[in-house]
Amino acid sequence: MAFRSDTRTVAEDANTQIARLRDQVDQLMRERVSPAMSEWAGRAENAMANVSETVRDQADMVSGQVRERPLIAILVAAGVGWAIGRMMR
Repeated sequence: MAFRSDTRTVAEDANTQIARLRDQVDQLMRERVSPAMSEWAGRAENAMANVSETVRDQADMVSGQVRERPLIAILVAAGVGWAIGRMMR
């Protein structure tokens, strides 16, 4: 009977320690990991917004150049197409 009682006590102690560790992990996640992840997500979002804006500006610039000089744009496109065609042979 004493062995059964000791085993039950050890199991209860282990369960108590596991519950305590679980609480500590949850607390660390709330206090440290979640804010850090939120900060990194904000930084990534800002970086993507900056990249998107830069790409949009570059596309607008290229569109403006094509509108201003359509003949040159056609010649450049033909030259690039010819070069790609030569490389693919």
